[in-house]
Amino acid sequence: MNILYLCHRFPFPPKRGGKIRPFNMIRHLTAQGHQVTVCSLSRSDAETAEGQGLEKHCKAFELARVHNPVQALRMVARLPLLTPSSMGFFYSRDLQRRVDRLLAAQQWDLIFVHCSSVAQYVEDVKGIPKILDFGDMDSQKWLEYANYKPFPLSLGYTLEGHKMLRAEKLLARKFDLCSATTRAEWETLNSYGTGAASDWFPNGVDAEAFSPNVDGEGTVYDPDTISFIGRMDYYPNQECMARFCAETWPLIKAQRPQMKLTIVGADPSPAMRKLGDIDGVTVTGSVPQVQPYVRKSALMVAPLAIARGTQNKILEAMAMGVPVVTSSVAAGGVDAEAGAHLLVADTAQDCAAAVLRICGDPAERQRLAEAGRARMLSHHAWPRSMERLDGIIDRLLAGRGATA
Repeated sequence: MNILYLCHRFPFPPKRGGKIRPFNMIRHLTAQGHQVTVCSLSRSDAETAEGQGLEKHCKAFELARVHNPVQALRMVARLPLLTPSSMGFFYSRDLQRRVDRLLAAQQWDLIFVHCSSVAQYVEDVKGIPKILDFGDMDSQKWLEYANYKPFPLSLGYTLEGHKMLRAEKLLARKFDLCSATTRAEWETLNSYGTGAASDWFPNGVDAEAFSPNVDGEGTVYDPDTISFIGRMDYYPNQECMARFCAETWPLIKAQRPQMKLTIVGADPSPAMRKLGDIDGVTVTGSVPQVQPYVRKSALMVAPLAIARGTQNKILEAMAMGVPVVTSSVAAGGVDAEAGAHLLVADTAQDCAAAVLRICGDPAERQRLAEAGRARMLSHHAWPRSMERLDGIIDRLLAGRGATA
C-alpha cells in the first residue's frame, strides 16, 4: 500500500513518548512492504538534523520547520475561536502545502494520522481510507490540568479542554476509523457517542534496548537509590516530583536516612532544578541514556496524579527488571496487575511504605523485577501491538472492499 502518515512530532530519534509510538508504527508498516511517506514538524535545527535518520525506515518524509514564537501567536489567534489553541501550535502553512502536493501527485491507499492536533491537515480529504490514532484523548488532559492550575489559568485550561472535546467529536466523524492507546482511552472515545468505528492498540517497549542486562552482565543495583525518569519540562512530571519531594520523600528519609532519589529527564525547569537542593535528591537534566540510572536503582517511582494513556517510563523500567511504585491513575495505562507486577499507592504514606518495602526486602524486589519484565514481554512487546494495528487496518480496508 501507499500510505501517507502524519504525526505531530517528528518521530526520529524515538526518544520521547510523542515520538516512540509513531516511529514504531512507521518502522513496522515499512517492514511489511508498504510505501510510507511521513509528514511532520521540526522545532529546531538540531531536531531537523537528527530527524534525517528516519530515511532508513520509510519511503520518504516531508519535514516542515516551525518556530515556537510564531506557533505561540497561532495559539493566541485561536483564543476567540472554537478551534482549540493547541491545534494552532501544530499548524504550519508550509506543511499544509506539502501535504496538498502529495495528495495531488500520488494515488494513496491509506491516510494514517497520529494525534488529533495534525488531523486538521487531512480532515476534509475524501475518497481515501483514513485512520485517526488519537493516542490519548487530549481534551481530558486539559480538563484535568485545570484542577491543578490557579485561577484564572484554570479557566483557560477548562476552555481549551471543552474546545478540544468538541474538536475530537467532530474529527472522529470525519475519519473512517479512530484508535486509542489504552482500553480506558478507547472507552472514553466511545463515550462521546459519535458512532465512529474505533479500536485500540497498546504502546510497546523495546525489550532489547530496555533489558536488565548490559553486554550480557546483570547490573548491580543500589538498595538505597530510587529513580524517576521523564521530561522535566512536562507539567504532569513536574507536579508529580514536586509533590513527591514535599510529601513522600520526608517520610522515606525518616525511616531510611541514607536514601537517594535521582530525577532523570531533559529540560528541568528552575523549580525542578531546585529540588536538587533537598537532601539526597539529584536532578540530572538531559543524559545520553536513562537506562544506567534506572538499572542501578532499587525501584522507579511514578506517582503521577495526571496521566492519560500509557506511561512509557513504567513500561521501560519494568522491561529493565526494575520494580515500579506508581499511582492507580498511571497504572491504568499499563496492562499489569497491582501487587503482582508493580505496586500501586495513591497517598504519600502508602507510597513511602511501598518504597521502603522494596528497598528493605531483596526477595520482594526480585519477585517484582522478574514478574514485571515477564509481563512486559508478554503484553507490551511492539510485535504484539503491531499485530493489533495490522488487524485494525485490515478491518477498515475489508469494510471498504480493499485489501492490504
